[in-house]
Amino acid sequence: MGARTKYRKRALDVLFESELQGLEAGGSLTERLVTNEPPINPYTVTLVEGVAGTRDRIDAIISEHAHGWTLDRMPAVDRNLLRLGIYEILYVDDVPDAVAVSEAVSLAQELSTDESASFVNGVLSKVVDLKPTFSA
Repeated sequence: MGARTKYRKRALDVLFESELQGLEAGGSLTERLVTNEPPINPYTVTLVEGVAGTRDRIDAIISEHAHGWTLDRMPAVDRNLLRLGIYEILYVDDVPDAVAVSEAVSLAQELSTDESASFVNGVLSKVVDLKPTFSA
């Protein structure tokens, strides 16, 4: 597993646990940074803070393009993987879009339902296709 893959997985862990605890997006990040167990890398912090800062916009994009699924109805892992993937696609210039999609799909295969990988791939591919139409 590559370094950035580990950092994405840790970001997913923080977003997922924050949601389960009823905290705002990334709300458990401060505690994770204090305990540093497992260690939190600066890229993980960038992802979590980025998703938290753009969550309303990202959730609107997910809602528009996740046909047949509401945010509340989709598995929490998928929802947070989509948030991470969309954040990287729209806001992280040094990560190619194809890598952001591939990493999210890979994590979905590993951590979620049998259908999750194709669902995540479909939504993120649509976001990549429409990326030029999204304003910064």
